[in-house]
Amino acid sequence: MKRTSHPLLLLLPILAVLAACAVDVPPKALPPEASVRPGINDRFLSSDLDVQELVDTFESESREVAVHRDEIVAALGLRPGMTVADVGAGTGLYLEPLVRSVGRFGRVYAVDIAPDLIAFIDERIRNEGLTIVETVLCTETSAELEPGSVDLVFSCDTYHHFEFPRSTLASLHSAIRPGGTLAIVDFERIPGESREWVLGHVRAGKQEVIAEIEAAGFTLLDEPVIEGLAENYLVLFRRD
Repeated sequence: MKRTSHPLLLLLPILAVLAACAVDVPPKALPPEASVRPGINDRFLSSDLDVQELVDTFESESREVAVHRDEIVAALGLRPGMTVADVGAGTGLYLEPLVRSVGRFGRVYAVDIAPDLIAFIDERIRNEGLTIVETVLCTETSAELEPGSVDLVFSCDTYHHFEFPRSTLASLHSAIRPGGTLAIVDFERIPGESREWVLGHVRAGKQEVIAEIEAAGFTLLDEPVIEGLAENYLVLFRRD
């Protein structure tokens, strides 16, 4: 009696050949990101950057985010032992209240794109005994923080300096632990209301900033009201 092979058995050699010839197709890569504001950071990357001028400007009592820095940091919900990154740390204006909030068992990364500012902060760390602070030189596209290394990223008046926001936000999303926080302080940009300097210097208003950050995998948590802030806003996001 003639034995008939099962149809599936006949297909096995064909399937084996197809599997051997199969080639993994990588996911479609995103096109290179175009700069949203070419040259926005040229001043900070200049070899003749006047750091003292920046200290006088950034830490002036006429600057509301300097005067109300303690109130802003208090709204971040920091706890002792947390790790926080100050992205766009500048002259180190916020280091002292951040260090005070996370305590001696915490960690603070001072991140900036300007080598001269990193050197200035390193000196400030030594002079002020800020032993839990470590500086990080970032790039136009990355905060240069290790994946899953921080509980919270704080960035004050720096988002409008993100020349490649999609790439930079992706690096922040990677650096923040799941469930962690991204805190953004930036200028209100309202045509007809904001100062001409703000309208010319800041590319996006608050709602556009929120939309860009949500598109990067964050969820809007809160918009704390800080008494004394008129030109700036604070928004908090959760890293999903």
